[in-house]
Amino acid sequence: MAPKSQQNTKPKKRKQNSGNKGSSHGSISKKLKFVNDKLSKSPSLGAVGRPFKPPKQKENQHFKSKIEKSEAQKENSVPTTNRDRRVQAKELAEARKKKRKRHYDLEHELARLWEEMRKRDITKEDRSKLISKALENMKGKIPEIAGSHVSSRVLQTCVKHCTDAEREAVFEELKPHFLTLACNTYAVHLVKKMLDNASKKQLTVFVSSLRGHVASLLRHMVGSIVVEHAYHLANAAQKQTLLHELYSLELQLFKDLVPMKESRLVDIISKLDIQRASVSRHMTSVIQPILEKGIVDHSIIHRVLVEYFTVADKTSASDVIQQLSSSLLVRMIHTRDGSRIGILCIKHGSAKERKKSIKGMKGHMKKIAHDQHASMVLVCIVSVVDDTKLIRKIIITELEKDLKELILDKNGRRVLLQLLHPNCSRYLSPDDLASLNLSIPSLWDKGESGVDKAEEKVESGTGEIEGEVDGSKVSAEGFEVVEGGKKDPVIRRHELLVDSGLAEKLVDACVNDAGEILRSNFGREVMYEVATGGADGILQSKLGEKLSALYEAIASLAAEPKSEDAASGDEHVLENFHSSRTIRKLILDCPAFALTLWNKALEGKSKTWSQGHSCKIIQAFLESSDSNVREIARVELQSLIDEGVLKIPDTKQSANKS
Repeated sequence: MAPKSQQNTKPKKRKQNSGNKGSSHGSISKKLKFVNDKLSKSPSLGAVGRPFKPPKQKENQHFKSKIEKSEAQKENSVPTTNRDRRVQAKELAEARKKKRKRHYDLEHELARLWEEMRKRDITKEDRSKLISKALENMKGKIPEIAGSHVSSRVLQTCVKHCTDAEREAVFEELKPHFLTLACNTYAVHLVKKMLDNASKKQLTVFVSSLRGHVASLLRHMVGSIVVEHAYHLANAAQKQTLLHELYSLELQLFKDLVPMKESRLVDIISKLDIQRASVSRHMTSVIQPILEKGIVDHSIIHRVLVEYFTVADKTSASDVIQQLSSSLLVRMIHTRDGSRIGILCIKHGSAKERKKSIKGMKGHMKKIAHDQHASMVLVCIVSVVDDTKLIRKIIITELEKDLKELILDKNGRRVLLQLLHPNCSRYLSPDDLASLNLSIPSLWDKGESGVDKAEEKVESGTGEIEGEVDGSKVSAEGFEVVEGGKKDPVIRRHELLVDSGLAEKLVDACVNDAGEILRSNFGREVMYEVATGGADGILQSKLGEKLSALYEAIASLAAEPKSEDAASGDEHVLENFHSSRTIRKLILDCPAFALTLWNKALEGKSKTWSQGHSCKIIQAFLESSDSNVREIARVELQSLIDEGVLKIPDTKQSANKS
């Protein structure tokens, strides 16, 4: 390496020459010319030892013009109005979508076809052509575009309206991808539409494709929807196939050994001699992740939980009840099995867990009361829970707001009738009564359950009405609800019905809308129980005057003149099918009402009502078990019998003579 003095010698001379103030402009130009001549003779080296390329003027000019042109385009492309800005933004968005989406142009075309095919005024032929065109464009690409927000909707419309051959082609193309599509947010709707329109063979193939993946899909928020939909559409054998996979690994691997006639898990375990503990452990591993994620809205999960309670040990069953007693329970009780789970949680839960369950229903009471299955949970609550203050604060308070609507509703009246006449087979079916008597074996240590007792009653012949519940026959008569509380049922019922003020409001509602309630198919039964004072006369002690006002209101309706014009309005209460039968029952069972009705409405007018439905009301005065009722009407009615106006059946006439 050269010394520093030698390296800087030449540049210093050049710098001194170039910076000499006394040098003229001509001397500088001569020196520059000398340097250029030297460089031109050796073009491979520059002043600092690098390759030197003389500038190309034409290329530089071209590059310069290109830059000027692009700058001019930028100046011209800057939007000046809001409309131009929107157009430019739309173009940029379209360009990005084309780069990001592989089938963007295809989806754009499908969206255009979809807008045409879903018009209401389009003919079937035109729609069929559009569908065929859309399916032709999608052929071979359906699995790729099925997860798109737009394409999945187009496919749903195509699957709904296409021919069987076209639907079969789509099914075959999607078959290898069912599990992937079942977990896609948009494709799941296409899978459901495929199942809705699937043939029996296609449904069987789809259920078979779920084998080994049912538990994992139920843990997925989207995948569980597909399993539930398939379970809802499947036949009994296919439902058992889906359920067996959740019960035990043995049942999943050796499904051909399971007899399809055995539907209950307990029967399957005893038939195949499977260890109950292993089944319980496997079901716990399946159920716990589902409950932790809160996926409890599906009926297949409700069925699994019901079966789980039959084999679970005490600790496991208590843990599940504790998990469900929060806000989960209110989302389950809308199904038959979900309602039974709710009843079991109420009966076997602790006071703290019951309180959580009831508080979780706050704000949903009207919807629960009008639901066929959920209303049975309310029936269980008013029959079992000892904390009557909590029930009055949350349940009774909300129900009182729509009392008339509850009276007239088939399901809503159940809670009222349970308080007025508990466990009556006239108002609760054998299946409902059996649900109230269900219990968890590991948590029930008081001997036989209510279902076992019912089975014994049927076998001994003491039951009058029989029904089938989960394959077991149960009786509708003589049911006693398995109590979960320590309070006397009579005291609990009095606190909820009378002390809460519900009974008084109930009587007032019956007085104000007596005509409508009497003519109602369902409200008339509430009217009958209220007018008779409820079972054991629970309303008579404190509401005697209110009941007398109710008798007067019904008698006032009966005293109205008979209308000759049938189209004038509602039928007379003595001629209406429902009201006439209710009044007849009240005459037979409530002497106070019978006397009020005769004195205010029928005395001297019995001949007018001796024909049609009303004749049964007149006859009821002679059939009453109360001597005062018979005597007050005997003279007037006997003259009608002698004239042949009032006819009494032979059986009743012989009974009266005796």
